Amino acid sequence: MLKAKIQQAVEILKEKQLDMWLTFVRETEAIADPCLDLTLGTNVTWQSAFIITRCGKTIAIVGSLDYERVRLTGLYKDIRKYVGGLKEELLSVLNDLNPQKIAINTSKNDYMADGLTHGMYELLMGMTADTKFKNRFISSEAIISALRGRKTESEIKRIKAAIQLTEDIYAQVSEYMRPGMTELDVARFILGKVAENGVETAWEQNSCPAVFTGPDTAGAHADPTERIIQKGHVLNIDFGVKKDDYCADIQRTWYFLRDGEKETPPEVLRGFNTIIESVQMAKDAIRPGKQGWEIDKIARDHILSRGYPEYPHGLGHQVGRSTHDGAGMLGPRWERYGNVPYLPIEVGQVYTIEPRLPIEGYGVATVEEMIVVTEDGCEWLSHPQKGIFLI
Repeated sequence: MLKAKIQQAVEILKEKQLDMWLTFVRETEAIADPCLDLTLGTNVTWQSAFIITRCGKTIAIVGSLDYERVRLTGLYKDIRKYVGGLKEELLSVLNDLNPQKIAINTSKNDYMADGLTHGMYELLMGMTADTKFKNRFISSEAIISALRGRKTESEIKRIKAAIQLTEDIYAQVSEYMRPGMTELDVARFILGKVAENGVETAWEQNSCPAVFTGPDTAGAHADPTERIIQKGHVLNIDFGVKKDDYCADIQRTWYFLRDGEKETPPEVLRGFNTIIESVQMAKDAIRPGKQGWEIDKIARDHILSRGYPEYPHGLGHQVGRSTHDGAGMLGPRWERYGNVPYLPIEVGQVYTIEPRLPIEGYGVATVEEMIVVTEDGCEWLSHPQKGIFLI
């Protein structure tokens, strides 16, 4: 799969008319560069340069003790090793290829393209300060955004497997939960199922799963607590597994019936249905070429039109090897998101759709579904929740 991603990177360089992509790293076990998950799949210790060119050359410049590890990946045809310093080999490659644009792993907008530390940036600039290349460096965010976003068939297959297992565990937790349990009880049950299946959680276990019951929860991104599930509570869970290096990220909502209740109270049902409507409206509007903020606005405006406050986050993010898989998002035009909501939606990208709203006196209603963008729209990857689950 990594070979396929490197070939995909070559095609992206051609498309973007960029001569060279240079990833400059060191001590990657301690300071990981996210893009190496797609172009190397192992760690290096010494200063290293991984180069992919528009003409299809793959070159690695690595320390002598890292050489064998990189060679065994089979990903780089030209591997050059050094002992005293990397500069001589790097300048030799640059002079041989004479790239006019050199994309490096730094970005203002996409954290997945911003793996170059400031110290390593200074080293690279120092190595090239007296050369013709010193003003040819640009951000590689356009390359990395496309490479992470445009999922191959193999990647989609792995994401589907992670989704299926996540949904299976959700079905089991629906059978398990009862009033009187705590958020932590539910979280521990889910983590037990994760361990039974020999997989990982999609993000750190302290908040995966996130479990929120009732009207006084800490809100999104908080850890489960000893808060007790009570009859009359709306409860939601945010959870996903990581299986074969790829993630799922799904949210579901339940209502715990009070004594004598046979169905969902109208105010709870109205809030939940508003969420389901907004998710479907956003899904129906997704097309390649549209900008993410346009999709976010559709869901946001619908929730506001029903009298609820707007959700304090983006509508959806990309998912892949990470739950937040880099650039292009379905988000509002807020300063904190930079240029990301303006990036065009592309075929093969996998997004979540996850609006939320408060239901006064009950809790928070939300679902989080996953879709993949197709030539003429998008398709569900998750099996969408259409009705609130009752316990």
